[in-house]
Amino acid sequence: MTTKVAIIASNGGLFDAYKVFNIATASAATEAEVAIFFTFEGLNLIHKQGHQQLPLPAGKEHFAEGFKNANVPSIPELVSMAQELGVKLIACQMTMDVMNLAKEDFVDGIEVGGAVTFLDFAKDANVSLSF
Repeated sequence: MTTKVAIIASNGGLFDAYKVFNIATASAATEAEVAIFFTFEGLNLIHKQGHQQLPLPAGKEHFAEGFKNANVPSIPELVSMAQELGVKLIACQMTMDVMNLAKEDFVDGIEVGGAVTFLDFAKDANVSLSF
């Protein structure tokens, strides 16, 4: 039986992105079926421009050098890795409508769907996480 991991990404900072994509890629690398539902600020994590310059929490700017020195992949690299591993990226249609965003504003290869789309995937997930 395949393990299913359902992740909700509702925050849009750099730390949030690392949490979401580290868990997603690690899960997918172990053959799990993974879907991430991006809503509200979480949409920044897959926004074409936004995901390239995600903010660090105030007072945590020194982590930027730490990430670089530790050879941690960038968020755009992690997004690509996730997609290569088959992670399903679902952008929240309602939030996109509220923020006046279109599918073209996001990285290629995403799905657009509502909460029902995500819930259909998550209903029998073995692991459910929210960041």
